[in-house]
Amino acid sequence: MPRGLRSQLRLRVLLLLLLLPPPPPPAGALELHDPAGPGEEAEEPGSGQAWPSLPFRDLRKWVRAAGALSRRYWALFSCRVWPKTCSLDKEAPAGALGWSLPLLGQQYLDILTTWYCSFRDCCDHGDCRVSNNFTGLQSDLSVRLHGQHLAQELVLTTVKSYLELPRPDKALALSFHGWSGTGKNFVARLLAENLYRDGLRSDCVKVFITMIHFPHPQYVDLYKEQLTEQVRKTQEHCHQTLFIFDEAEKLHPGLLEALGPHLERQVLENHRAESSRTIFLFLSNLGGNVINEVVLGLLKAGWSREDITMEHLESGLQAEIVASTDSGFGHSRLVKENLIDFFVPFLPLEYHHVRLCARDAFLSQELLYTEEALDEIAKMMVYVPKEEQIFSSQGCKSVSQRINYFLP
Repeated sequence: MPRGLRSQLRLRVLLLLLLLPPPPPPAGALELHDPAGPGEEAEEPGSGQAWPSLPFRDLRKWVRAAGALSRRYWALFSCRVWPKTCSLDKEAPAGALGWSLPLLGQQYLDILTTWYCSFRDCCDHGDCRVSNNFTGLQSDLSVRLHGQHLAQELVLTTVKSYLELPRPDKALALSFHGWSGTGKNFVARLLAENLYRDGLRSDCVKVFITMIHFPHPQYVDLYKEQLTEQVRKTQEHCHQTLFIFDEAEKLHPGLLEALGPHLERQVLENHRAESSRTIFLFLSNLGGNVINEVVLGLLKAGWSREDITMEHLESGLQAEIVASTDSGFGHSRLVKENLIDFFVPFLPLEYHHVRLCARDAFLSQELLYTEEALDEIAKMMVYVPKEEQIFSSQGCKSVSQRINYFLP
């Protein structure tokens, strides 16, 4: 980019800062004071004119803060339009007093980015919006996902290892299984948000909901053609793609068959060319019952939830998937030919997990909450089995809507 244009852009970022609300003073900061006393002004030496007094050390502190903020905004803007050279540190720079990116500042950055991209190509293909933020993914899975230590570890490890392969010869296929509300869709969204700067809105991410995108079995041939073309075009556009299939157990066998070639191992003919990376996520309630039965049995036997391992669940989960007569998923070549790399179990959620979901729902809307409110929301859920009442039958589903009962 020409140096002159960069200078102009820096100036515009600085001008935008003038429109932003000032950062709050740090705890313990000295108050700006006027030695001339209340209601009076000091005189400029030798001028006889009023001159507002400002302690030099306070002025220097605020100048440093303004400089740090301008550098921060410039870094954020640069990462938007030149993502390949982005080296943004998520922590606030030293000297940025009370730093945060307010909504107003975010809107200013959006306006500036749109203005720049109106006459410059910020991104000529979807890949320049790939972020692969594994640190952020690890943080989100450990902090924002509740009660799913197996999914947390397995998803992070497999996705990171796959995307770091120099030349993968196969797409990565993960199948998420568990009751509704246990976090399957949430993890899929976290993956999109941390692997792509535009999250689920990325051109390299495609989401298919079976009963919405493929509702009529009589049109399966048309759906197969459309799905195959969509996968092909997306892979041509992006070297790293993510395909999410929600309600995968309801996919027509013909559609599952059409996906088979995309999950097979590929022969890499050109050893110098960069191979594409594709991740398929299949989200399903299939197998949820056997997962719950195994977890309940282990808890009754005195096991800690965190001590449950894949060895406890893997064989039973796959057996139930294959034996299911209500779905063609377990009878498809994806399962029979081991094209699914990992079956990821999502454990049933308990009372304290629902409380955490309720807390997150309040925080996401910047609302205050009380411990009593969290308890009341958790008590609204139905718990099973009937005797023990350990697991929430809906997981954390509908929790975000229930906080409306506690708004002032």
